[in-house]
Amino acid sequence: MSPDRAPSARALLQGLRAPQPLMPPETERRLTARQREVLDALESLAVGDGFAELTMAQLASRVGCSLRTLYGLARSKDALLLTVIDRRLRRIGRAAVAAIKPEMDALEALRAYLEAATAAVGPTTEAFARELAAVTGASRLAREHGHYVIAITQRLLERALEEDLIQPVDTGALALVLGGLGGFFSRPEIIPLISGSPKQTSDAIMEIILRGLERG
Repeated sequence: MSPDRAPSARALLQGLRAPQPLMPPETERRLTARQREVLDALESLAVGDGFAELTMAQLASRVGCSLRTLYGLARSKDALLLTVIDRRLRRIGRAAVAAIKPEMDALEALRAYLEAATAAVGPTTEAFARELAAVTGASRLAREHGHYVIAITQRLLERALEEDLIQPVDTGALALVLGGLGGFFSRPEIIPLISGSPKQTSDAIMEIILRGLERG
């Protein structure tokens, strides 16, 4: 296993542009430690009990901050939820790319990336999925992040094919399948139909597909 394969795989991702953040980078850099704590608390609340039944005043009470603090972060409850989710997806996306280690070949890098990326749907519940689906702009946000995952997946599949690690395959079509597993299994109408969590199910299906493609 060549030690320079992983840096090459990482280099393949250069030029792929992540979605534009909802909170401008300069604004995020100016956030105080307290504002970051509030955003972290809101994230825990969002993926747990959700925001749907809470007013902004109740949200402020739940996370222990003022209404002014919340409105300083976003202009409305829906905008606040989208900002929190976008911030979370970005953090997970960076961790997923960082999961590619120097000792990995392209196929190992792909597995590591996808397993880390599906952390985005790890805590998804049916209630949270339904709440998020009802928020204007949520589907576009999910679609933009999903397209980025698919683009990275295709690049890694192409490298795995070049390295003769997998059987010949339509990398574009397969990237749509593998990169879309998390989003599919976290849909509110799908969650009741699966026995595991969206992440567990996505990872299991991903492994079945990759093992079927793997040479040898």
